[in-house]
Amino acid sequence: MGIDQIAPVDMTEAEAANELMRLAKQIAHHDRLYHAKDTPEISDPEYDALVRRNAAIEAAFPHLVREDSPSRKVGHAIASSPLSKVQHEVRMMSLDNAFSADEVEEWAARVRRFLSLSESDPVAFTAEDKIDGLSCSLRYENGQLVRAATRGDGQVGEDVTANVQHIPDIPKMLRSKAPEVFEVRGEVYMEKQAFAALNAAQQEAGGKLFANPRNAAAGSLRQKDAKVTAQRPLRFWAHGWGAASQVPGDTQSDVVEMLREWGFPISPLFARVDSVEALLSHYAAIGKTRPDLPYEIDGVVYKVDRLDYQQRLGFVAKAPRWALAHKFPAERAETTLEAIDIQVGRTGKLTPVGRLAPVLVGGVTVTNVTLHNRDEIARLGVRPGDRIVIQRAGDVIPQVVENLTREVEREPFIFPDHCPECESEAVAEEGEVDVRCTGGLICPAQRTERLKHFVSRAALDIDGLGEKTIDQFFALGWLESPADIFRLRERREDILALEGWQEKSVDNLLASIEARRQPDAARLLFGLGIRHVGAVTARDLMKNFHELPALREAAEKARGGDEDASAALVSIDGIGSAVVEALGDFFHEEHNREVWDDLLSQVSPPSYVVETKDSAVAGKTVVFTGKLETMSRDEAKAQAERLGAKASGSVSAKTDLLVAGPGAGSKLKKAAELGIEVIDEAGWAEIVKAAG
Repeated sequence: MGIDQIAPVDMTEAEAANELMRLAKQIAHHDRLYHAKDTPEISDPEYDALVRRNAAIEAAFPHLVREDSPSRKVGHAIASSPLSKVQHEVRMMSLDNAFSADEVEEWAARVRRFLSLSESDPVAFTAEDKIDGLSCSLRYENGQLVRAATRGDGQVGEDVTANVQHIPDIPKMLRSKAPEVFEVRGEVYMEKQAFAALNAAQQEAGGKLFANPRNAAAGSLRQKDAKVTAQRPLRFWAHGWGAASQVPGDTQSDVVEMLREWGFPISPLFARVDSVEALLSHYAAIGKTRPDLPYEIDGVVYKVDRLDYQQRLGFVAKAPRWALAHKFPAERAETTLEAIDIQVGRTGKLTPVGRLAPVLVGGVTVTNVTLHNRDEIARLGVRPGDRIVIQRAGDVIPQVVENLTREVEREPFIFPDHCPECESEAVAEEGEVDVRCTGGLICPAQRTERLKHFVSRAALDIDGLGEKTIDQFFALGWLESPADIFRLRERREDILALEGWQEKSVDNLLASIEARRQPDAARLLFGLGIRHVGAVTARDLMKNFHELPALREAAEKARGGDEDASAALVSIDGIGSAVVEALGDFFHEEHNREVWDDLLSQVSPPSYVVETKDSAVAGKTVVFTGKLETMSRDEAKAQAERLGAKASGSVSAKTDLLVAGPGAGSKLKKAAELGIEVIDEAGWAEIVKAAG
């Protein structure tokens, strides 16, 4: 069971601290993508699940709450924006979420308890649909718009004053008398129909397509050139306020009505109710109308109506106690699965993708659905022609929820056992669900990525042959396999004729390539990208076989059933059956053997010998854990080997030394229990330095 599956009540303190650290980094990453870049990579429900887990662990271990905890943050800091920054006079808060009626009832009960109200004391609420847009604050002074800003991190946003001038819903001057200072807060959004038209125009012009209306609205508002914003069909509605010299009313509903009088659109589904039951009823009613609304919503927002109650309730770290967002579950729709295509990823993984009869889900026309892997197809029993229910949760590719015609007789879908790109065998290793192409370097779907890996710093480390250059040379037909890299000297004049290349840069590239004619055998083996053969495994193999042909011979014999060859491989410390199988599969493919032979006709790796030095750790077993800040884990293990130590991946009674970086968890705890010496990265650097 992974740490992310352990219930907070069953966690140790160390496990809780490590999980909170992981969640803080993960949530900050997704906050940055959503708020600062408008390019989320997970759905809202998936994000909400991370936040809820973080909150649950913090509730169980309140003394472990981190300074960078997601529970203390709103939005994300503005990073490298062309727009100027604006300090909010009153912080723009986010909202706590509820996902069930029970959670809503508990929130209302907490409100009563906080205010010391009895069940008979009346408490009114407001409810309105939660539009999926970009938060914006509009500052009016003496009724005139003087500044507009995005939420940013809640404290500092971006100045979009010039941009909002082009949104027709936002009045430049309020219609009736207003306080000296009043900040109107609401959402900038784009309607579904306008979003579809914008994407159609973008596609025709060869421009960027937006993932959903929220991203389109955010990208349109946060333009350095307001003329671009002027061309985008943005809308706005108001739902609250920030700084105010005077608040025109005693209740939320009073102020919202005044916002309407001033000329602001407000939610057409805004309502004031007198009970939790009425709140939930309004939630259900809004949910029914959701598919027919002209804009995207993802829930309903509840607020305590009386402003004096709001003031008494105040705020927690990042949200008001007097407000709550009741989220909707993921939307679903029924359609026909017309075909199942197999896509080959850069690592060789075969991923089935369902092609659908187009269907509208949550305002987005869906034509594709992920089927994940072979086992998922079998679990669902899906075949082309089936009627299925799909679920779209935010911006991710939808997933199949149910097969409605599973019992209908139809030919089953046969998952391919050969790669559709290169016809190499496609296999799933024992214990794994993913089927992968064994073609490796000859597979078109994998070739350029494998070439980039081959020349990377950890492999052959060829300067001047970066990703763009490989893509360019591949497109020209100059690079198809690693051996072709060493034939580039024959294309010196061709390269020189390309734009951006000069005599010096071409000669430097060719010199860098020539310097690798006698490469380190372990680096060469690692560079081939054979599954399960990482940098450390490659060194372990070469320390025992010394010559690449000897390794190939053993791998081929092992695949052919030679028990002695197989035993010789698995007897190497760190080499298991998965590595042996991967090596056998690689050399079983004729394409790979051709690539191998071709490469060795161009390079001559010397016999692999590891030179060790006398050191304080010679003959000892060393384990590295936590984050290493000055080197990679592979580099650290290589250092240990050169110092005559054995680098292990797990702590046991045989471990002599643990090098612990930040975030060290269970290994550090186990080392303490076993009385194993522990040092930090700086201490390890001293050992390396002392050994010369």
